[in-house]
Amino acid sequence: MPPHPPHPRIPESNESYESYENNEPSAEAAGGPAISRKSLLRAALVATAVPLLAGGGVALARDTGASGAPLAPTPDCDDGDEPTHDQIEGPYYKPNSPLRTSLVTSSTPGVPLTVSGYVFGRECRPIPGVLLDFWQADTNGAYDMSGFNFRGHQFTDRNGAFTLITIVPGLYPGRTRHIHVKAQAPGTGILTTQLYFPGEPRNSTDMLYDAALLMNVRTVGSGKQGTFDFVLDVAQDPTDPTDPPTDPTDPPTTPGGTWAAGTAYTAGDRVTYGGAAYRCLQAHTALTGWEPPNVPALWERG
Repeated sequence: MPPHPPHPRIPESNESYESYENNEPSAEAAGGPAISRKSLLRAALVATAVPLLAGGGVALARDTGASGAPLAPTPDCDDGDEPTHDQIEGPYYKPNSPLRTSLVTSSTPGVPLTVSGYVFGRECRPIPGVLLDFWQADTNGAYDMSGFNFRGHQFTDRNGAFTLITIVPGLYPGRTRHIHVKAQAPGTGILTTQLYFPGEPRNSTDMLYDAALLMNVRTVGSGKQGTFDFVLDVAQDPTDPTDPPTDPTDPPTTPGGTWAAGTAYTAGDRVTYGGAAYRCLQAHTALTGWEPPNVPALWERG
């Protein structure tokens, strides 16, 4: 398992979040390897076409791994906001979030936050077309249960990159600051987890907090920039590629039905595929590799 950065110093009780910055030590200073395959890969991606953060900086890898060793998957995190039936996503998740990378407008109150990064498989290769569904509290610590404020899903691009434009979520009783996310690559299970902020006093008292899920966060102007790289439990055997095609007009590779790549579906739409009927759970534009049997986050059989 790749080593994670040392646990950040917990600020004193009179320190505000806005005044605290995460100054992560370098890998060499921490006694680890100076560079990893993952870092090299990201440097190569930076040299091509990758998303930039709002301030023009490129998202940097948050961890380093032993050279040549498979990456450890991003841990699944029990939400636990309240007792729930499945003990995974918590009481505030809603399906059918809109397709968007920005959860805010120019008048949205709160500290601006941009989170960006990549989704990798176990062998350090980025995965395009990964579904990422984010939801969080507003600046006052409240979740919108009647609409879709601070909720949205997106897909990683050809480089496996994502960018989320939002605000720093507020606090509510019993929890530290966090952002929820569901991640799913074609044909794999759904990872339901949370992203945490360094230097939060409540990190030390939140029973669900996991240091392995810390973002790198820095102050830029009046806002914050965070980075995090997800690692899905995908083996990425070179003889059995897992990266899905990204052209929505590519023909399906398995027998279809009324489902068609490139079609914009809304929640409640019904299709057939492979002799079975499916109901759409979340609005999206269909991609090859996201056939109904492969994506239970988008399609329900029946």
